[in-house]
Amino acid sequence: MDFKAWFFVLFSTLCWGIAEIFYKKGSLEKEKYSHLKIAILVGIFMGIYATIILFTQGVDLASFPLNFVLYLPVSLAYIVSMVCSYFGVRYIEESISDPIENSSAAVVVVLCSVILHETYEIPVYVAASVIAVGIILLGIFSHKETKTRGEKIGKKLAIFAIAMPFCYMILDAVGTFLDIYYVDVEDVADSILRGVTEANLEHTANCAYEYTFLLVAIGLYIFIRCKGEKLFDLGEAKEVNQDGTVSEKKWYLKVLDQKWKILAAIFETGGQATYIFALSNGAGIAALILNAGTVVVSLILSRIFLKEKLSWKQYLAILVIMIGILTIGYLDA
Repeated sequence: MDFKAWFFVLFSTLCWGIAEIFYKKGSLEKEKYSHLKIAILVGIFMGIYATIILFTQGVDLASFPLNFVLYLPVSLAYIVSMVCSYFGVRYIEESISDPIENSSAAVVVVLCSVILHETYEIPVYVAASVIAVGIILLGIFSHKETKTRGEKIGKKLAIFAIAMPFCYMILDAVGTFLDIYYVDVEDVADSILRGVTEANLEHTANCAYEYTFLLVAIGLYIFIRCKGEKLFDLGEAKEVNQDGTVSEKKWYLKVLDQKWKILAAIFETGGQATYIFALSNGAGIAALILNAGTVVVSLILSRIFLKEKLSWKQYLAILVIMIGILTIGYLDA
C-alpha cells in the first residue's frame, strides 16, 4: 500500500477504535433508550456525510433512488447489527464484546462455502475454527462475570445482553456476504446496482447505506418522542441555581450531557468517511488491518480509559480470536 492508503486505513482504524470507547461511555444502563439515541446521532452524522459524498464523488443522481432501494437489504443488515451492539455494550464489557463482533469474518467464510459453494484453502477453515474455539473459551472464562451480571440486572436481561455481540457478528456477516453481490464484483456491469462505474460503485453503495441510517434515525427519533423521551434528556432536565432555586437546564447543558454519544457518532462517521478510500486503495490487506486493528485499539483504550480488567484466561481467549481474524484476513488478502 502507498502512503495515502496507509493513512486512510490507520485513520479509519483509530476512529472506529475510539468510537467503541465512546459507545461504552455513552451507553447508560439507567437510560432506557440509550442505544436508540446513539443510533439516532450516528444516523444524523452519516446523513450529513452522505450528502457531501453524493455531490462530490460522481454518484449518478438519476439512478441513486433505485440503488438506494436495491441496497436496502445490505444497509439494514449493517444498521440492525450496530443497534444490537449499542444495546449490548450497555451491560457487556467492551473488551469482551468487540472481539466477538469482529469475528464476523469466520461467519462470512461459512456463508460463502454453504450458499455460494466457494472453496477456500484448508488454513482458512482452520482459522475460522480457531475463532469459534476462541469465542467458546471466552464464554466459558467469562461465566463468572455473566453470573454476577445476572444477579445485578436480572438473568433474562443478562442473557439477552450477552447475545447482542453474537447478533452483531451474524448480521454484520450477512451484510458483508450480501455486499459481495453489490460491490465485490470483477466487472462493474455484473453489479446489481444501476448506473454505476468503477469510480463511483463503492461511493454509491456507501451513500445508500448512510441515507438508510438517516431514515432509520428519523424513525427512531419519532419512536422515542412518542414514548415521552427527548434526545438530549438524561432525566436530569432541572438544575439547582446558586440561590437554591430550581430551573430548567439550558439547552447546551443538555447537549453536553450526551457528549459521549455525540463523540461516538462523530468518530464512527469519521471512520466511515475514509473506509471506502482505504479499501479501494489497500485491497484485502486494508480489511485485515481494519478488522484486527479496531479490536486492538479498543482493547488498549478500554484498559486505559474504562479501567476494564479481564482475567489472563479471558485475554488468552481474545488472543486466540485475534489470531483467527488475522489469519483469515491475511489468507484472503
